[in-house]
Amino acid sequence: MIYTVTFNPSLDYVVDVKTFKTGQVNRTEQEKMFPGGKGINVSIVLKNLGLENTALGFVAGFTGDAITRLLQEKGVTADFIHVTEGLSRINVKLRAQTETEINGQGPKIASEDIRKLYGKLDALQDGDTLVLAGSIPDTMPESMYMDIMEHLQNKKLNIVVDATRDLLMNVLAYHPFLVKPNNHELGEIFHTIINDKDDVVTYAKRMQEKGARNVLISMAGEGAVLVAEDGQVFEEPAPKGRLVNGVGAGDSMVAGFVAGWMEKKDYEHAFHMGIAAGSASAFSENLARKEEIEAVYRQITEK
Repeated sequence: MIYTVTFNPSLDYVVDVKTFKTGQVNRTEQEKMFPGGKGINVSIVLKNLGLENTALGFVAGFTGDAITRLLQEKGVTADFIHVTEGLSRINVKLRAQTETEINGQGPKIASEDIRKLYGKLDALQDGDTLVLAGSIPDTMPESMYMDIMEHLQNKKLNIVVDATRDLLMNVLAYHPFLVKPNNHELGEIFHTIINDKDDVVTYAKRMQEKGARNVLISMAGEGAVLVAEDGQVFEEPAPKGRLVNGVGAGDSMVAGFVAGWMEKKDYEHAFHMGIAAGSASAFSENLARKEEIEAVYRQITEK
C-alpha cells in the first residue's frame, strides 16, 4: 500500500481576471478549486495511474471538509486527522497581467494531533511505501520528518522524501528509498552553484554517502538525472511540449517514479515514468491523467 503525508493541505482557489486593478471591484472570468499540497498531488497522480493509495495529514473546519470531499471525488482515500483549532488554509492564485499568490496559514497542530498521526503510521506494514512531501507548519516541530523516520526505522518501508534543506538532510541517516531535490535545491544544500549534469551526479552521490538510497534530481527544461542505489546513473533531456502549468510537476515526478518502480522494480523504467508524469503535468492545466503520461513516456522511450 502507498501512503502520502501532507502536513498542511490547502484548498487552492485559482481565479482568472482579465485586468486586475487594486482598490476596485474585479470580476473573474474563470475560477477553479482544487485540493492542494505536495503529498495530495502525489496521491492524485498515483490514483490517475491506477494505484490505490491513502492520503494522510491534518485538516480543520469547513475548508478541511471540502479538501476531503474533493479528494474523495477524485477516487483518493483520505484518512486525515481533524484538528480543532483553526481552518485548513485557502491558497489564492490570481492570474491577471501577472500571477499573484496569497497562501493561508493553516490550523494549529497540537501534540495530541501528532500522536494520532503516529498511530496511523504504526499501522503501516513491511513493504509499504510512504511519501513525505512539503513544508512543516510553524506549529509543528521542525524535526518532524526526522522524527517520523526514526519512529518507523524498524519497519521495512520504502520512504520517499520531497523536501528542502535541513528537512531533507536530517533524514538521510535513516536511508530514505528516494529523495527528489531539484538542481537549485541540491546546490543550496551543498552551498554551491550546479551548472551541468556532471555536477548534479557528483552531489547526488554525496547525498548517497550521507544515506540516501536513490537520488532523483529534476532540472526543469534541462531534464532530469537519477543516481540509483545499484550504481546506475540515468540522464534524460526534457521531453518536448509546451509549458502550461508547472505547479505539481515535481510531485507528479515523484508519483510517476513510485508507480514505475512498483510496476517493474526497474530503475530505468521508474525514472522514465517519473519524467513522463512530471512533464505531462507541466504540459497540462491540471495534474496529468494516465493517457497523458503514457503519451510522454512513449516520446521518451521510442526515440
